[in-house]
Amino acid sequence: MDTNIIEKLDRIEKLLLEQQTMQKQVLNFNETCKYLELSQSHLYKLTSTGTIPHYKPNGKKIYFQREELDHWLLRNRMNSRDEIEQQAADYLIKKGAVKL
Repeated sequence: MDTNIIEKLDRIEKLLLEQQTMQKQVLNFNETCKYLELSQSHLYKLTSTGTIPHYKPNGKKIYFQREELDHWLLRNRMNSRDEIEQQAADYLIKKGAVKL
């Protein structure tokens, strides 16, 4: 068989596995590393310090809920420059209105 075809089939298989993983609601440790694009050592550090929400149903294997990971990822939102400028303008208008 042509090696090009085998490489393409391998890529298709990998994509199908990734797609299947991304549809799961509960992820295991390795799936979470891929999902968050973190190294295993960094994810272990996050779990051991209690920084990231996780589950240990039998006290050994670690699991993560995708929805909680998404919330964790989206914490500490940074405002855009436009939003900061608008907040400053709103503050100045409010502050000016109080002085009148």
